[in-house]
Amino acid sequence: MNYLEHVFIVAGLMLLLFFALGYVFQRLRIPSLLAYVFLGLAMAGLLIGPEQDVVHHISRIGIVLLFFLLGLHFPLNRLVSISRRVWRVGVMDIVLNFGVSSVLAVLFGFELLPALIIGGVAYASSSSITVKMLEETGRTATPEGEFKLALLIFEDIAAPVMVSILVGLSLEGNVTAGALGSVAARVLLLTALSLVIAYYGFRRLSTFIRRYMARDFMPALVVAVAFLAAGVAEYLGLSKLLGAFLAGVMLSETGAARELGGMLTHVKDLALPFFFFEFGTSISFGAGIISPALLGTLIFWALVAKLVVGFWGGRIYGLSFEGSLRAGFSLFQRGEFSVVIAAIGDAALRVFCGFYIIVTALIGVLFFRKAPAISDAITRWKSRKQRRPGNAVR
Repeated sequence: MNYLEHVFIVAGLMLLLFFALGYVFQRLRIPSLLAYVFLGLAMAGLLIGPEQDVVHHISRIGIVLLFFLLGLHFPLNRLVSISRRVWRVGVMDIVLNFGVSSVLAVLFGFELLPALIIGGVAYASSSSITVKMLEETGRTATPEGEFKLALLIFEDIAAPVMVSILVGLSLEGNVTAGALGSVAARVLLLTALSLVIAYYGFRRLSTFIRRYMARDFMPALVVAVAFLAAGVAEYLGLSKLLGAFLAGVMLSETGAARELGGMLTHVKDLALPFFFFEFGTSISFGAGIISPALLGTLIFWALVAKLVVGFWGGRIYGLSFEGSLRAGFSLFQRGEFSVVIAAIGDAALRVFCGFYIIVTALIGVLFFRKAPAISDAITRWKSRKQRRPGNAVR
């Protein structure tokens, strides 16, 4: 059977599967992105040749739109403001999760580039899972929720740069000072050029954008900017996702980010499941699970490092002891950024990272729900300990 002759039937069946599994996983209170990864695992090998190419191209559109819409949330003044507020916590996050995880991979015998990819997978908490959990538990409009959102935003800003550097290094083939300098220079060049265009170009188009916002040709401009920026990034040997993110930043300077994002949100929601599905199909268990000992160590460190970042970062941010604990126990889940970075690796590394992402996502959801009870129990224990006669202030 040539599936392309029945493209509407195939596409309809796949979207129906996405809907059904997404609904079931939501009822089970499990992140829907895992549903799409599991579906890809189950269907690996069934889509070949032209059909796989169709899935691949749709998935590329979905992930580009995700990062573009992410960039729309960050006009230049907000980028600066958030960076000033949480940069110390953000640096701690990078060092403990990306840095230490990469070092652990090297100590377990990985070469430097795969180790850096593993560090990237271990770095960012899932923004989509965390925000959804905050909304479900009613903890968004709290000081703890504000801190977590600020940290997630810092990760959202850092992640596209990290992805682009890792993609650039993978294209270079090895990690050397020269290769790293070359990639960093291209990242800085693209970023600087985008910010200049944002400030001196798109900021002056705000009146035009708002005047023609409701016209049917406006989505063409929005998608054109996103695709062109992604294409330029790829031409420079960087990740298309950095280009898409910067395109969003540029258009956010028009002051119409909400309206522009609304044009593409549903398209993104249709296309993005194909990305997670394709990642699932790329995981070949025949490649084996490399270094189970490292996998267990990294999962343990994923919990410890995020707990440290959430607790001490929360204290730096000004949260109470209990609020900092709740934050620390609510950041374990990895998700979309980890999948993006894992896709850079080879087949064996994708199996390794796939297990890591699935386990940390499930553990993260569990701890997020239990965080208030755990933090409350620890706080009560601490209070009782301080009230003991031997601990009384003399």
